[in-house]
Amino acid sequence: MASSDTPARDKSERAGGYLRPFAGLWNGFGRVWRVVARYLPKRLYARSLIIVIAPMILLQSVIAFAFMERHWQTVTQRLSAAVTRDIAAVIDMIETYPPGDNYADVIRIAQERLQLKIDILPPDPLPAPGPKPFFSILDYFLSQQINQQINRPFWIDTVGASNIVEIRVRLEDKVLRVFARRSQTYASNTHIFLLWMVGSSLVLIAIAVAFLRNQIRPILRLAEAAESFGKGRPTPSDFRPRGAEEVRRAGAAFIQMRERIERQIEQRTAMLTGVSHDLRTILTRFKLQLALGGSKMDREALDQDIDDMQSMLEGYLAFARGEAGEDTGQFDIAAFMEKLSEEAKLRKRTLTTYLTGNPDVYVRPNAFSRLLSNVVGNAFRYAKTLSIKATHARGSLLVIVDDDGPGIPAEKREEVFKPFYRLDDARNQDSGGTGLGLSIARDIARSHGGDITLDESPLGGLRAVIRIPA
Repeated sequence: MASSDTPARDKSERAGGYLRPFAGLWNGFGRVWRVVARYLPKRLYARSLIIVIAPMILLQSVIAFAFMERHWQTVTQRLSAAVTRDIAAVIDMIETYPPGDNYADVIRIAQERLQLKIDILPPDPLPAPGPKPFFSILDYFLSQQINQQINRPFWIDTVGASNIVEIRVRLEDKVLRVFARRSQTYASNTHIFLLWMVGSSLVLIAIAVAFLRNQIRPILRLAEAAESFGKGRPTPSDFRPRGAEEVRRAGAAFIQMRERIERQIEQRTAMLTGVSHDLRTILTRFKLQLALGGSKMDREALDQDIDDMQSMLEGYLAFARGEAGEDTGQFDIAAFMEKLSEEAKLRKRTLTTYLTGNPDVYVRPNAFSRLLSNVVGNAFRYAKTLSIKATHARGSLLVIVDDDGPGIPAEKREEVFKPFYRLDDARNQDSGGTGLGLSIARDIARSHGGDITLDESPLGGLRAVIRIPA
């Protein structure tokens, strides 16, 4: 017995059979495109020119073809038909009315009314056909109309004098020679259209080349600056974001990235300098205690030095790690503020919190938690009253931490972000601290694309302003 999916399988096989030719066509197109792409220019400037010029050439070609095929042929056909009707009317007058003074009246009427110069020639044989021009459209339509309206032996010359067309028609006992202006039989203004079309195209291409060059130059400068920075060379001093908005954004992002990397290198260098200095100090104390202590060494002092060294190394490792490898995720500010409120009760501090906007932000949760803990922890350590205001709106998070502590002098508010920096009479002078709290906090903020700044608080102490894109 056949299985239940036999009809469905047959239908899918039929569909596959219908689509198989299209699949082959698509594969063939892919192969052709790969061959073409191999010979296309690789630079952005050349590709941009192709993108601009290729549609222009295609459009002009279509317009030219449509004009030549429709307008030019139609106008030429109608003009040839009109001239042929005039010649047919002249032949009827010659054959209907008496010749008079050698057809003087007919010649006069043809010249004054029909703008044709005619002559009555003896019945000599017609000249042999001459070579046809490259564009034989006039010969074709004029010959076609003479055959249709006059239907007598004829000879035409469209190659001779540029402004004159000569037509000879054999009558019964004579030959009628007609001279007509080329503009009467042929749409001779075509070259004007072609000149305008080609000229306008060249002007537009020149404008496009100049415009693209100005747009590509900032991209090239950005590439040169990035390459120089990647090779450890100084970035050109005159480099600044220019060009279109997207290029300016890329240039600004590069400058921010360069400054962030330079700051990180500077912080790491200062950190290593501070670690080496502090460790040398502790090791010197070890040597003095070992030299002077003899058999009765003060183990308590040694243990304290060991604890200081361990705390310093842990701070160094935390700063060096920077939580940079953590994945981004949701961070609940409201829940974190509740934890801070509980901590404030344990520390016997007065804390007020305000939250505006969505409490969930998209950051690296552990790193951001550490950032806030370091900033608020400093306030807990040196102040009695604190205020935290968080505003999450328009893709940005603003956190303001105010306290009533001793504060930091305005001229030293940037210095405290340096690793291991300590103020003489400062709020960050702490026997258990390493001087890395604010450095770690700013490092985390800048790794998120934000920053931390310090200012004077309305409560009389210090205000820490944290801005993070979220």
